[in-house]
Amino acid sequence: MDYKNSEAPLSTITYDRSKIEAPTHNIYESISIMAKRANQINEDLKKELIDKLEEFATHNDSLEEVFENKEQIEVSRFYEKLPKPTAMAVEEWLHGDIYYRNPEETEAK
Repeated sequence: MDYKNSEAPLSTITYDRSKIEAPTHNIYESISIMAKRANQINEDLKKELIDKLEEFATHNDSLEEVFENKEQIEVSRFYEKLPKPTAMAVEEWLHGDIYYRNPEETEAK
């Protein structure tokens, strides 16, 4: 998934409760699904950031030599400016981009 082009808001906004609970007919289940998706997004972004910052890592035991790397700072700032994973998850939920299933319902059928 391309999180860099997310249309999620950068600040907190109010959502219509009925739109959030519409797919599951249960607000708590909807929030639980969005929370799990936000955790997935957070892990993906964290892994991606760590991989990019590893390129700049210097593996020496000396704490005296600390270099400022402008490219490293730019990468860090880029990830800081992205919308929060929870906002991305809510946006995906409202657009119907999250696949979910309830195992209890599938077993009952």
